[in-house]
Amino acid sequence: MFQMRGVVPPMITPFSESGDLDIDGLKTLVQFLRDEVHGLFVTGSYGSGPMMSVAERKLVTEVSMREAAGKIPVIPMVGTTNTRDSVALAKHAEDTGAAAVAAVGPFYFEHDEERLRRFFGELIAAVNVPVYLYNNPKFQGYPIEFSTVEKLKSEGLSGVKDATFDILIHANYLRRLKDETFDVALGTEAMWISARVLGCEAFIPGLANAFPEIVVQMFEEGMAGDFDACRETQFRVNQLRDIMYLARSTQLAIYAMLSIRGVLSSHPRSPFAAATASEVGAIRDALIGMDLIKG
Repeated sequence: MFQMRGVVPPMITPFSESGDLDIDGLKTLVQFLRDEVHGLFVTGSYGSGPMMSVAERKLVTEVSMREAAGKIPVIPMVGTTNTRDSVALAKHAEDTGAAAVAAVGPFYFEHDEERLRRFFGELIAAVNVPVYLYNNPKFQGYPIEFSTVEKLKSEGLSGVKDATFDILIHANYLRRLKDETFDVALGTEAMWISARVLGCEAFIPGLANAFPEIVVQMFEEGMAGDFDACRETQFRVNQLRDIMYLARSTQLAIYAMLSIRGVLSSHPRSPFAAATASEVGAIRDALIGMDLIKG
């Protein structure tokens, strides 16, 4: 069974200034990442999936799959406010060749365990690829309890992307749920060394959109058990995360960093607004200060 391994960035979705999908920019970004990382997590939070129509999300998946060219797996996030659209996105992802799908709990309304089990149960029944539960309490608007994930595992759930930022929750997922039938991926780069010590083998780092090299280095150091080197790289990665907060959100910082690096220039979708000139300048100066780009 497919299980995530390595650095799987939650890829941003490039838009034009008017808010249309920037397909050329999307192709450029996939081409930039496909030889650097171990997979792509598309149309998620960084990818602005909930801000797109079902048709747009399908198109992003199709283009990402085509440009990845079989070099790395693509995992679309198919969570929406409702079961029907999520099932449609999951079926499309499977038909397109996705390695797996993931879904946050349906957002806007708060849902109890019974409704969550029904939602994920219908997703699991609809496709023959692994289904991951993307537990992001901040964005779905409520926590999903460990007991719910445990029950869903017994009902066919294949894994969890843990974006709780709670190392104890992550440790419980690894200790009590992870096995050859159930995968556990960390939803951030901020705690990789801690999660690796506990046995994690995959993480989904927003920073890897723009600086995949340092994130992959950290992954490889952790997997090799070189925790002295990994700790130093983790501190450096977390310093980079501090720089991301020089913009009004970490997502906006990634658009700016990609432009600063000369990978692509694109825009977020409204109501997000691109980083201001002063924010971009502050990010550039900080990156120069870390010797990550030339002045």
